Amino acid sequence: MAFNTNRRHRTAMSEINVTPLVDVMLVLLIIFMVTAPMMQQGISVDLPEAKGKSLDMPRETEAFFINVSGQGTILINDQPVTEDKLADAVREAKAKNPVTEFYLRSDKNVPYGRVVRIMSILTDIGIGNLNVVTTAEEAASG
Repeated sequence: MAFNTNRRHRTAMSEINVTPLVDVMLVLLIIFMVTAPMMQQGISVDLPEAKGKSLDMPRETEAFFINVSGQGTILINDQPVTEDKLADAVREAKAKNPVTEFYLRSDKNVPYGRVVRIMSILTDIGIGNLNVVTTAEEAASG
């Protein structure tokens, strides 16, 4: 408790020192800003809209297609690969051409967990922009 220096009137000072409170709050803010991105466990994939125009691929980039058939077979540019060797094959293609665009095409009957495992493998080896290929909604219904 702080007191005035005036000896005649010994009353308590009714002001709060806000500086320590601000310091603590700024430290907590920094801690949360640093730890919040580490708490994310999902896979970030830019999914295209179901309705919309088809995207034209730039001609200067080499397309790299990863296909998952209805039977669960994984094909990389029409070459069969097991899930264990997928990471090595993608690393090899990425080393040959670092600006390769990656496209994932999966049959609608493939279990979602398998597709997520494949996307996780690609994310772990550094594929930041994975394009998921779908069919247009009008073509699928007609």
